[in-house]
Amino acid sequence: MLFNQIIGQEHIKSHLQKSAENGRIPHAQLFVGKEGSGMLPMAIAYAQFLLCNFSKDLEICHLKCNKLQHPDLHFAFPVTANDTVKKHPVSNLFLEEWRQFIQDQPYGSLFNWLQHIGVENKQGLINVDEAEDIVKKLKLKSFEGGFKVMIIWMAEKMNIAAANKLLKLIEEPPEKTVFLLITENEGQIINTIKSRCQALHFPALSEQDIANTLVVNHQLEDKKAANIAHQSEGNLNKALHLLHNDASDLVFEEWFIAWIRTAFKAKGNPTVVQQLVSWSETISKTGRETQKRFLEYCLQFFRQALLLNYKSDALVFMETKTNFQLSKFAPFVHSENILDIEKELSEAIYHIERNGNAKIILLDLSMKLTRFLHKKEDKV
Repeated sequence: MLFNQIIGQEHIKSHLQKSAENGRIPHAQLFVGKEGSGMLPMAIAYAQFLLCNFSKDLEICHLKCNKLQHPDLHFAFPVTANDTVKKHPVSNLFLEEWRQFIQDQPYGSLFNWLQHIGVENKQGLINVDEAEDIVKKLKLKSFEGGFKVMIIWMAEKMNIAAANKLLKLIEEPPEKTVFLLITENEGQIINTIKSRCQALHFPALSEQDIANTLVVNHQLEDKKAANIAHQSEGNLNKALHLLHNDASDLVFEEWFIAWIRTAFKAKGNPTVVQQLVSWSETISKTGRETQKRFLEYCLQFFRQALLLNYKSDALVFMETKTNFQLSKFAPFVHSENILDIEKELSEAIYHIERNGNAKIILLDLSMKLTRFLHKKEDKV
């Protein structure tokens, strides 16, 4: 993957190229940004630049990198056991699937990756077995005498044991060894790892960059491309998701509508509370990644309702797929309850991610939502 194949992020491309050409190559870098901003493709392009610009055979080097088969290019990413890998899952056992994933979805999310390997109902981790593999790989000499590059995707998924295992190596790596850690949540990476890395923050992609990509690569009309780009919030992965009309959004919308309507009726009506219990049971039977994606969808739905309530129509991009009208729901989301709603949704995501009991978490959230939706806004 070459820099000219990366969408937008021109300032970062220029910075990485010029700093490498001038010999300023930090041994550990942390790429920080939101999903769909292009951190993984940029890391691969940067790795290819380091490996091939200092290679004796440029053409062969590019060929190996394009196939993600260069012997000095290494990857670590979240994995878990599946039908093929029953125990001790590590990235090396999923390299064939990983190469296909990068080819098909270079801007894909962790959820997309877990779907790709058939484990979307589980959580992927970078565990201590992975860390031991990384240490073994990087202690070996470079195959081609140049740089060795280790790309750790979704580095926030490293557990404490793995992070501690890598601390010394990240602080004092072998000569010409470069770590590229990629994260969508910098706050979840332990400070001892962060302090050893030079951080590079990626902004969201511009609407124009996303629209141009949809027009050129997917032959969309300018107007439709612009509309999808506006809804994507700078996330190319989301734009492609909207383009292909992923069915999960309709399911999420149906879950959300059932939840909201039941929560409205539940206040002072004990018989309806049982419906919230049933709703919580239904969602808790899905995988944790699906639960987290759904709660993130709910966060977005509430924020869009708030914007519509306060007449910021130009910022409202959500279009419902059912007959549910956002305009009728919007007055119930306001300054008196939005902070509470966001706080509780964020905490629910946090606890689900840490293997809390999903049924209890969702039921607790539902009971709180019942109170929040009945709060009245103080009119000044």
